[in-house]
Amino acid sequence: MKRTLLVAALGALSLSACAKTPDASGADAAPRSSATPATLAAKPAAGTADARAVDAIKQLNPRIEVESVGAAPLPGFREAIVGGQVVYVSDDGRYLFLPGSGGALIDSRTDRNLTEVALAGMRTKLLETIPASERIVFAPPNPRHTVTVFTDVECGYCRKLHSEIAQYNAQGIAVEYLAFPRMGIGSEDFEKMVSVWCADDRKQALTDAKASGKVQERDCKNTVTMQYNIGQRVGLTGTPMILSEDGIQLGGYVPPQALRETLDRMAAEKAAAGADTGAAGGA
Repeated sequence: MKRTLLVAALGALSLSACAKTPDASGADAAPRSSATPATLAAKPAAGTADARAVDAIKQLNPRIEVESVGAAPLPGFREAIVGGQVVYVSDDGRYLFLPGSGGALIDSRTDRNLTEVALAGMRTKLLETIPASERIVFAPPNPRHTVTVFTDVECGYCRKLHSEIAQYNAQGIAVEYLAFPRMGIGSEDFEKMVSVWCADDRKQALTDAKASGKVQERDCKNTVTMQYNIGQRVGLTGTPMILSEDGIQLGGYVPPQALRETLDRMAAEKAAAGADTGAAGGA
């Protein structure tokens, strides 16, 4: 999880998600770069706050190159430039604050995104307001894990995820789709999502829309606007957005096996934490 957390937060690799709003330069294309990242001209002296900052970043992802490190405007922190973004690292090297990724605060000792943990509870409460009948669900018998995915019919990564829906189900993962027309309420994209949610067979309509970009026009009383607004409130920055049952954001497009491994790991960690709490309570 260490590498996943920092790579996702810094955007050092592809975010595997389509931009929230249209991008004339081609938002659906995966980012490409042929540039070689800059590195520090000289390694900071061992035992200094600068050295601890570099070590903390390297601990989370050894592949990431630190371009510069020095004094920060925040007391008790050093300022580092990593992948063209600013990272603030506490002088003891424990906490990393990433303002460019929605203000993520990471505890390097526990691998926890403390900002994400704080948001997770709010997300689960908001998602509970969407009736189960308003979700488009693709699930295997007796799923091992369930994720909520905010999706869009125009997004390339959303199409890629859905093209592998059978593989997610084969991994024991149930996918519950919610609508997030990233071009906004009233757009052609929005109208397509409404047509999907108004179809007699929503699953087939969604599959057809993602495959061809076309959907039979329909209208009815629907919750697409509600789902879109909740997507905004849970911090969606691009589609698809995958959320665990506990409200933890797992990224944009994540391959089926990688998602299963992440969910298994999270379940094991949760079980271990519960066992530790139970043991402490019985002591």
